[in-house]
Amino acid sequence: MTNSSGFTHEIRRRTLLAGAGSAALMALAGSANAQDSVSGELVVLNWLGGSELDMMHQIQNAFTAKYPKVTIREVAITGQGDMRGGIRTALMGGEVVDVLYNTWPAFRKELLDAGMLRPIDDQWKSFGWDRLISQSWKDLGAIAGKTYGLTYTFGNRSGIWYKKEHLAKAGITEPPRSWDEFVASFAKLTKAGFAAPVAIPGKYWAHAEWFETLLLRTAGVETASKLGAHEISWTDPAVKNALTKYAEMLTAGCCGAPNSMLANDWDGEADQIFQANSKNYLLIGMWMNNRAKNDYKLTEGKDYGLFQFPALGMGHDDTSSVDTKELLVTANGPNPKAADAFLDFWTSAEAANILAKNGYASPSSNTDTSLYGETQKVATSAVASSKLQFVLGDLLPGDLVDEYRVQLQKFLQDPSDANIDSVLAAIETKAQGSY
Repeated sequence: MTNSSGFTHEIRRRTLLAGAGSAALMALAGSANAQDSVSGELVVLNWLGGSELDMMHQIQNAFTAKYPKVTIREVAITGQGDMRGGIRTALMGGEVVDVLYNTWPAFRKELLDAGMLRPIDDQWKSFGWDRLISQSWKDLGAIAGKTYGLTYTFGNRSGIWYKKEHLAKAGITEPPRSWDEFVASFAKLTKAGFAAPVAIPGKYWAHAEWFETLLLRTAGVETASKLGAHEISWTDPAVKNALTKYAEMLTAGCCGAPNSMLANDWDGEADQIFQANSKNYLLIGMWMNNRAKNDYKLTEGKDYGLFQFPALGMGHDDTSSVDTKELLVTANGPNPKAADAFLDFWTSAEAANILAKNGYASPSSNTDTSLYGETQKVATSAVASSKLQFVLGDLLPGDLVDEYRVQLQKFLQDPSDANIDSVLAAIETKAQGSY
C-alpha cells in the first residue's frame, strides 16, 4: 500500500497538471440548478457493494432521469476490509473522477492535503442546503472552516441487531437494557442451543466496534476524541478500562473460539445469525438493515430488531458511536457542474426517500420519516438523544488503523490483563510515529 505522504505528493502533482482552473469552478455553482445546462459524463468513484450498491444505483438512475443529458461512468473499487488503499491505488493510477463516496474523516483530510478536493460552501448557499441540512452536519463535513463533505446518510454504530425468535426461544422477553442483563443472557442463549450468543466479526475491522462503544460508555466522548487525536496515550488507564470490559464479555462465554471470531467479516457473521440461526447479537452499522431486508428477505420489526448498547451505569450511557457517508467533489474533475447537481440531488425528497425505503437515514429535512421502519426509528432516536462521537477507526491515520485492528485481533485470542497491556503498548508505539 502506498504511504499517505507519497500519495499526497503524487496527487498534488496530478491535480496541478490536470489544469482545472479553480476560478472557473467557483463560477459554476450559480448555474447548476438549470437542468438543461447540466450534461456530459459524470465520473463517480464507488467502493460500496451488495444491496447498498443496488440502492446507490437506484439514486443514480433517478438522477439521470432528472438530468437526461448526463451519463454516469462508475469507477468501481472492489476488495474487502478498509477500502482506502484501493481508492489511493485508483487515483494514483491515473483515474480522474468528479465525485467520491467517502466514510472516513481522516481520509477526507488526506485527500485535501493532496490538493484533491474543492470546497462546497458556495454550493451550500446557492442550492439552499442550509434549509434542508442542519449546521451540525455541515460542521462534520468541514476542515479548517471550509466545507468539503455533504453527508447523505448517517448511522448509529452503537446498536445491536438480533433475531426476535432467538430471544423468545431462550425465554428472554425483551432485549437486555443493562450490561449485567446482557452478560446474563449469554447462558440462556447457550442453553437454548445457540453456538455463540455474540457474533464477533474479527477477520478485518468489525471486531473493533465493541471496543469503540465501550470506550464511549466507560470514558465518554471527550476521552474518545482525545484518543483519536493522540492527545492521550493508548496506554492511558481509561483505554485499558474499556478493553478490560471487552475482556469481561469474552471470558463470560460470549463468542466461541478465537479462530471462529477471526474467520468472518461482518457479513459472514450476519449470515450466522439471520440464516444459520447459530448466533444471536451483532454490533454493526445501519447497513445491516438493508441486508436484512433485501438479502435475507426478513421483515423489519417482526423478524428482527435493534436495541441500543446496554447501559453500564458509569456516567456515559448517553453516548453513541456514529458514522456518516458523504459525497466529495474533486478539484480536477472534468464535469464540476454535473458533480454539483449530483450532490444537490441527494438532498431531494426523491433521493432521501429512496434511502429511507432501503433502511438508511438521511439528514435532509425532505425525508418522509414515516417511511422509517422500527429499527431505523430506534437508531435515529438514539442518535438524536446522545452525545456523539465518530467511529474511532475512521479518525485514525491509515497506518495506525491497520495496527490497531491487528492488535485487537491478538486481544481476541488472549484477553488476559497482561496481553491487554502488550496490545495497547504496541498500538501506542505505532501511534507515536503516525501523527
